[in-house]
Amino acid sequence: MAGELGQPQAGPSHAGLDWPNPERNRAGVPGGVIRKVGSPGRRSWIQKILEQITDSPRQWVTPSEVVPVAVLAVQRYLLEDEPRDVEPKPPLYCYDVTISDGVYQEKCYLDPSLNFLVYKNILKVGIEMRISRVSCIYNERRLGQGILCIDDVHCGESLDAISLETPFRNSAHREIPERPLRGGKSHYLALWNNEDPYGDIWLNNKYPEEHNFNNTRIISLSHLEMIWSNRRTFPALLVRILHKSKLRYYGKPDKKMIEPYQTFLEVADSSGTVSVIMWNALCPEWYKSLRVGLVLLLQDYSVKKSYPFRIQPLPVDPQIKLISTMEICLNLRDPPTNIMIIPEKQVKPEWRLPKLNYRFITRSELDDMPENHICDVVGILVFVGRVQRSKKKESREDFWSYRWIHIADGTSEQPFIVELFSTSQPEIFENIYPMTYFVCTQLKVVRNDAQVPKLLYLTTTNESRVFINGHRGQPYINDPKVKNFNQWVKAKTDSGELKNTVIGGYYPYPPVPETFSKYSSSVKVESLLTAISEVRKEVEGLQYREQKRIAIQGIITGIKYVPHNSATENASASETLRSANQPSTSQANKREDQSQERDGRQNQEDSPVSSQSLQTASAVFSPSKKKRILQGPCAKLIPVPQSEPPAQTKGNKLSASGTSPRREGASSSNRGKARKTISDKWESQMWREKKFGLIDHLRYSRIYPESIPRKFVSEHRNFLARQYNSQPAKYVPPEGRPQKLDDFKSARSLGHFEVTILGLNHEIAIDVAFLPMYSPEDFRASQIATLLSCTNYSCVYSQEVTGSDRLPGPRALAGDIIKAASKLDRAHIVAILDICSLGNNKAEVYLHKIYRPDNTS
Repeated sequence: MAGELGQPQAGPSHAGLDWPNPERNRAGVPGGVIRKVGSPGRRSWIQKILEQITDSPRQWVTPSEVVPVAVLAVQRYLLEDEPRDVEPKPPLYCYDVTISDGVYQEKCYLDPSLNFLVYKNILKVGIEMRISRVSCIYNERRLGQGILCIDDVHCGESLDAISLETPFRNSAHREIPERPLRGGKSHYLALWNNEDPYGDIWLNNKYPEEHNFNNTRIISLSHLEMIWSNRRTFPALLVRILHKSKLRYYGKPDKKMIEPYQTFLEVADSSGTVSVIMWNALCPEWYKSLRVGLVLLLQDYSVKKSYPFRIQPLPVDPQIKLISTMEICLNLRDPPTNIMIIPEKQVKPEWRLPKLNYRFITRSELDDMPENHICDVVGILVFVGRVQRSKKKESREDFWSYRWIHIADGTSEQPFIVELFSTSQPEIFENIYPMTYFVCTQLKVVRNDAQVPKLLYLTTTNESRVFINGHRGQPYINDPKVKNFNQWVKAKTDSGELKNTVIGGYYPYPPVPETFSKYSSSVKVESLLTAISEVRKEVEGLQYREQKRIAIQGIITGIKYVPHNSATENASASETLRSANQPSTSQANKREDQSQERDGRQNQEDSPVSSQSLQTASAVFSPSKKKRILQGPCAKLIPVPQSEPPAQTKGNKLSASGTSPRREGASSSNRGKARKTISDKWESQMWREKKFGLIDHLRYSRIYPESIPRKFVSEHRNFLARQYNSQPAKYVPPEGRPQKLDDFKSARSLGHFEVTILGLNHEIAIDVAFLPMYSPEDFRASQIATLLSCTNYSCVYSQEVTGSDRLPGPRALAGDIIKAASKLDRAHIVAILDICSLGNNKAEVYLHKIYRPDNTS
């Protein structure tokens, strides 16, 4: 088999089923026959399915026995040839899923109609899955070869542990480098974006080697600029790398390139700096080995006119000429470029190659930096947010991956706030956590001093590089500001002061302007306002870890406070009930839950558990099943059912007890539990009149454990980092005993609020979550007085509090917020909402900002 691989071919690949092939020596073709299990132990379910397909007159079978298999890998790639029964919709990404039945592993092709299961992170590694229909896709260019295709599945729960010792049934599936089952691509893409190098085609084995320059002719960049248009071959270039961009993947279904990648290097000699473009197969070979500061000898390159719309980064030395009329092209062929890394010890002073000059700034200096200023920062991470994704403009299937981080450097009470996009360094991006020494270069300043609150943060650029380990020997280590930071952080670490650090959770940044007119001018969307009837569609359209901001009109008709100590418990209860009816089959996209929600929306108003979860349970489970669930671990969170309508309150007044009326005959212990769980709330007279006549009631006020920022615990940094990273493409066995996020203390002390917004037409209402970032260690929280000001408060990092600071308690602060909300009775407002998908059918909607009628224009 290995001898016939060659270049990938279109259609089902060589790595398919092990069909009998009478024209070959079976013993000499790895994976070329259906192998029987040699041991007398348990027989392979995968093997039985293959035999059923072989004996079936059809190209698909419904297994006579459906048994659970474990998912070990979910891998993505671009398919040039259009799959079966799919309308053209380039680009089209496909997925190979590796399963294990405990005897064998098998790599299968996922039918594109099931791609949504991956989009929603329902089909993921580490879960139990039942396959109820499989088919075969034959490779018509090869004899007796095909691949298994998964046509219908039911995705189950995560498994505690999965053995990786089971062998591949098909030996071709374990060949290196890994190849997709279908199409002509030679490699897989990263699962959640196209910028990160993924898989074993990405080499990291290029090292400096000494070169004899006696017979090597060198040309300067300035001289090359003068002669390049009249020649086809050129002398060698001796240059230093000043900047390195992230990867760009430009694959398209109609482009027959095996490895369609591109990256930019900004290089310089003593006469100038120019852009170098590395193309296609050279990127997997060289990208991970090249770093800023290396000296390269380039031979057999090509030169072309530069792309007019690309903006080169600023040169490290303003005295060096910026050459923007040409670009150097490096290709595997036409001509085949020769690249060599020259060791620094061989670099001669007379070459006058430029040194790296950094633009480090301190946090105290950031306040004076202009918009779009490019700078470098050094500090220690005090907050690391979860990985999020946003759609790229040009494609519905392509996403940016990013996370928010805070960096402290000791020069200010405020940290650097950085929007950290993937920089094609997944080994760093996925392994950062608080208390890490952090360097990031080529950041751009984003600021708006006219906005209230003032907008000021940093964002990565195309040339940004991140460093977290191995700082010794890096060129920046001798920068004065880096040395000053090293002294500060050493003193802080020795004294044990660096302890209030935070990881993960929902992070509402950047804040929106103080008026709706400013907000309108700052957003770039087709439709500024979203009808409340379209919110469900917006939420369901989100993919895994996608976050989006929308604006709706409505009337606030109710608000309920949920203390922090029960917020996570409530989400856990919601999760328990939701998981029991998780729509994880391939038919999930064909069902609608609207009727279930309508059936259960009444008499759920006072439940501390997600109303949507309770109504789903009541709509789906039989009475006996409902009873069993309510008697489970979350039973104490279920309030006593109401046997009579809630007591009426006048206008904007709070209920005297802040709780629901108790059921007649309920025990005092149950009443006590209800009082502790159901917290202060307010609902308007309008809501009491309208809530039973609604067409629809959207319930998105749940807070899941992964949305709560946690206090960082260094001993469990690997577990915490995994929880807030994206789902991996391959299964990684857990370390030690199983852990849960709920085992880690929340970094917040104020709970959250469930806010009900009624549509202007009084037909549809939506429940959303309001999660103010409040911490008792943060004295600025004492300035929060109203709901409106709360929605502009987005701080998750902690500060020390002196004895003179007087802080309101969480309960008192909650009361102030509820009173502020009650003053909005019958007022038309514009609500800015953050909608977030956590995957696996978990979605949250957060209230970010409220615009009153007097500040919407």
